[in-house]
Amino acid sequence: MNPAIKTESPFFGQSKSSFPAVRSVESVPLLDLRRQYERVGAEVLAAIERVCASQQYILGSEVEAFERELAAFCGTREAVGCASGTDAVWLALKAAGVQPGDLVLTTPFSFFASASAIVRAGARPVFADVDPRTFNLDPAKVQSFLRERRRDDLRALLPVHLYGQCADMDALQKLADEFHLVLVEDAAQAIGARWGERSAGSVGVAAAFSFYPTKNLSAYGDAGAVTTNDAERAAHLRRLRNHGSPRRYVHEEFGWNCRLDAIQAAILRVKLKYVSDWNEARRARAGIYDRLFASAGLISSGGQPENSAPIRLPFTQSQAQHVFHQYVIRAYRREELCEFLMARKIGTEVYYPIPLHLQTCFAYLGYREGDLPEAECAAKEVLALPMFPELTEDEQRWVVKSIADFYC
Repeated sequence: MNPAIKTESPFFGQSKSSFPAVRSVESVPLLDLRRQYERVGAEVLAAIERVCASQQYILGSEVEAFERELAAFCGTREAVGCASGTDAVWLALKAAGVQPGDLVLTTPFSFFASASAIVRAGARPVFADVDPRTFNLDPAKVQSFLRERRRDDLRALLPVHLYGQCADMDALQKLADEFHLVLVEDAAQAIGARWGERSAGSVGVAAAFSFYPTKNLSAYGDAGAVTTNDAERAAHLRRLRNHGSPRRYVHEEFGWNCRLDAIQAAILRVKLKYVSDWNEARRARAGIYDRLFASAGLISSGGQPENSAPIRLPFTQSQAQHVFHQYVIRAYRREELCEFLMARKIGTEVYYPIPLHLQTCFAYLGYREGDLPEAECAAKEVLALPMFPELTEDEQRWVVKSIADFYC
């Protein structure tokens, strides 16, 4: 028995299905981009050479082509490339009409940029709690906030499609319409995800994407984009990313220097052709994890309560097509489990250990521990396991066998 689990554990001694013999694996990385590069490397290098030969390195025809292809992929009229996902959130908010002094309602359980971009736009973030099953903004909590604490300066809703699953866009759009708010999507982790018949990035008035190297569609550096169905808003986005300038040396407003460079656009054009297949591979590997965890007896079954097992698996809503940017479980005794897996050279990560409302820089907002309990609980339990399209079933078996060894 692993000494990290005491006999007082509520899971000690529970019956488990027999787990078949598993071959030991030397190491399992959280992400291994070398395997992807083996497939697309030649195309990527040819694309980079094409840009270098053109000597057109910032914006230009390569970026314009990527924008057209991304818009077609997302089912939107326009896409506007920019320098990072963080810039994309800021651009989307500004182009949606968020002004200094406005309030923007978002989730407390996300990467820092979701809220910092609100501040950068001159607005003030306010938070509603998350759904404990999906970790996304809970429409019921949003509705309660709007009905009980509605303020005239609340301008926008900013749901985050966390880990690759869309938030409940039907319910959130209904609330946005009822309370006259603009709906902006933070789709940084959700390229290719869907809510019903609509793609992530096509539901709100604008949506932000990140192409950071770890994302499902990844650049070889920072890159981002904003999608929208409004041509006038897209033109505004293009001005904002270029110092607020519609043409050289003319500045109608204060923007920012957050243009997309052509080399990153060329790389993204190569990878965009593969991202649907890669997302399907991620879904397949998520299904394998689900099956292996069930076989190992690490999840509740047969009507047992959820707290009768040490692991809770990701939940996908029926309207959502998840793209599993991350495969995230909720784990009992997470910190000890992390140490155990690290000793076996299995990569893990906690996304995210401190909810946004408890970050020191947001102390001025007045939130205290206990204000948003679901986000706070999730921050103590979530654990991302290795997930990428080229992950092998042998590696997944070793990950799950190792977790079973920890708890048994």
